[in-house]
Amino acid sequence: MVSGPEAGLPHPLPGAVGLSHLSAYDWEAADGVCGGSPHLHLVCTEAYVVTGGRGAVQTLSPDGYRDIPLEPGSVAWFTPGTVHRMVQGGGLRITVLMQNSGLPEAGDAVFTFPPEVLADPEAYAAAATLPPGAGPETEAAARRRRDFAVEGYLVLREALAAGDAGPYREFQRAAARLVRDKVPGWRELWRTGALAAAERTSAQLDALADDDPGYLADATAYETAPTRLGGYGMCGRRDEYALPGTTLPYRGE
Repeated sequence: MVSGPEAGLPHPLPGAVGLSHLSAYDWEAADGVCGGSPHLHLVCTEAYVVTGGRGAVQTLSPDGYRDIPLEPGSVAWFTPGTVHRMVQGGGLRITVLMQNSGLPEAGDAVFTFPPEVLADPEAYAAAATLPPGAGPETEAAARRRRDFAVEGYLVLREALAAGDAGPYREFQRAAARLVRDKVPGWRELWRTGALAAAERTSAQLDALADDDPGYLADATAYETAPTRLGGYGMCGRRDEYALPGTTLPYRGE
């Protein structure tokens, strides 16, 4: 809950960024690596700010495969279309900053499932969606989803390493097809979030230029705390903030 004046209204974080905290999964995958579910975002850049432990983020992009070390103080970020996989190296703890009010955790994400699943929206939804709650059934489903995403990811990585970007590009196209129908909702979130934040700054600059800083009379402060702890996210156990217009609750799909 937000505390402060008019706490019932949306009060976005700077730039209308989304915010969550992640503890990377320590489940071992088929390749012997412990970590999260590889995926990409279509319209959002995402950043990892490492606050504890160690590990890595593996990425696939037009410049190939990278393994970026993570340790306290490290910051890594990736632009739309970059496949990323968080790797656990021991107690890895990350604060995640997301464009567009947390859209990456509430729709703008496609897992690296095998091509036949990506081609079938119903099959994709069945594989991507988790049961509600945080009990053993949800944990088992999250692990199955991670393993399925790693299966497709390893094929993409192997092809890129061999100089064949075809499977990676086809995955990007399949991901874009899967989310096309969500674009109107995303556009509205962008209008009321990041665009509105930029327009407020523009209006403030105009006011300062006109020697009219009256908007400063609305100055105030807000505070909040996580409203859900230890949920099952894409990369690990997730703490989230249910702030309207700031961070959207993770839907498990």
